[in-house]
Amino acid sequence: MSILDKAIAAVTPPVSDEKRAEAHAKARAAAEPDDWLSQVLDHHEEIDTAFAAVKAATKAVAWRKAEKTLGALLTGHSMAEEAVIYPALAQAGKQGHANTAYAEQTAAKMQMAALEVMDPMSEDYLDKLGHLEGAVKTHVYQEESDWFLDMKEKAPAEAQAHATARYREEAGRYFEGGLLISGVAGEDRSFAPDEPVETYQKPLG
Repeated sequence: MSILDKAIAAVTPPVSDEKRAEAHAKARAAAEPDDWLSQVLDHHEEIDTAFAAVKAATKAVAWRKAEKTLGALLTGHSMAEEAVIYPALAQAGKQGHANTAYAEQTAAKMQMAALEVMDPMSEDYLDKLGHLEGAVKTHVYQEESDWFLDMKEKAPAEAQAHATARYREEAGRYFEGGLLISGVAGEDRSFAPDEPVETYQKPLG
């Protein structure tokens, strides 16, 4: 386990699936159709599905395809949150939460980048993937159980409307109609385990 993995594990203790489900359901109840919160929750669900697809892959080529989709999901979602939601969170008086959110997503990007140059069939890869998934789940739980509910309750209506429009705009750089754009429009996202995409190559040096 790397120093970064140990640091992430230390500051992101695991949250039970039951607590995560309760928080997600509570956030769904607070969201309105097509508002910023419902868009965020849609993306959280896609990220969960993408992690499951990576873990379900049994061949390196399928692993890489699922990994690329997961990486694009995490990047698109995080960039939209960082450009729109976290500044709004800070403006609502939650600067500390916003700072924590930025730091956690930066760490997740570093973990995702490390996975891209690892052998997907190795134990080290699975170990790092598990740490990344745990950190992302804990981060999502913080958002859904506390930070975003507080913002939804306390931010003025005009700020909510602005966040909805801007989040849709930013996420639209990676998503379209709630679906991931992963290089090819209309690409099959079923993660077929035997479909060839590319082979793993160790980095030079």
